[in-house]
Amino acid sequence: MPWLVLLFGILIVPLGAVSVFFIIIQPVVIGTWCTLCLVGALAMLLQIPYSFDEILATLQFLKARRLQGRPWWYVLLRGDTMEGGNADYSDNFAAPARTILREMLLTGVSVPWTLALCTLAGVVLMFTRVLFGTAGQAADNDHIIGSLVITFSIMAWGEMARPLRFANIGFGAWLMLAPWVLEGYSGMATGASLLLGAALVLLSYPPGRIKTHYGAWDKIAHLTPRLTHRPRHAHG
Repeated sequence: MPWLVLLFGILIVPLGAVSVFFIIIQPVVIGTWCTLCLVGALAMLLQIPYSFDEILATLQFLKARRLQGRPWWYVLLRGDTMEGGNADYSDNFAAPARTILREMLLTGVSVPWTLALCTLAGVVLMFTRVLFGTAGQAADNDHIIGSLVITFSIMAWGEMARPLRFANIGFGAWLMLAPWVLEGYSGMATGASLLLGAALVLLSYPPGRIKTHYGAWDKIAHLTPRLTHRPRHAHG
């Protein structure tokens, strides 16, 4: 039922965002970490990229049936069938466990090396207090930005949500500016902030490989702005 899929998305995405928010404020407001909270937030966050494609498919289905004259509320609550569609018998639970597990984990979700490095950069930022001796505003800033980088990088693992990676460009630009406007950066911490910021900007541009198709959403999933403008040549 479409309503059940959307309810699942409401439970996963907003609750995951709330968990990340609590992780962000822990060392800033409380001054300490909660290991169990970290594990719980990570578990919630890892579910988000797997929910995006189901939510998108449901919304596309509701829109298509609405355009074909069906009441959207009826389709939402009772379900429906697509005109000209066929039953999907692709799920084969008689297949080997390895095959089933691979399909569950990799269908609609992939981890390009660029996003893997962005995620790692976010982890490093969360621990600059220990690694580079940051303190005060610098430490709080690195922790917040690191948490957000991890969050958006993992969400962008979902192939239909790949444009979310562009948020890391903004985070990277701020990291390159932060040492000049915030207190608490040592020489090593300043260098790390500049290096990680530049890396995030560069790594967030390529979309990585996208294997799954999402109909009209494909052009958004594959979105990669041009860095240069190619002039048009007039033809006489």
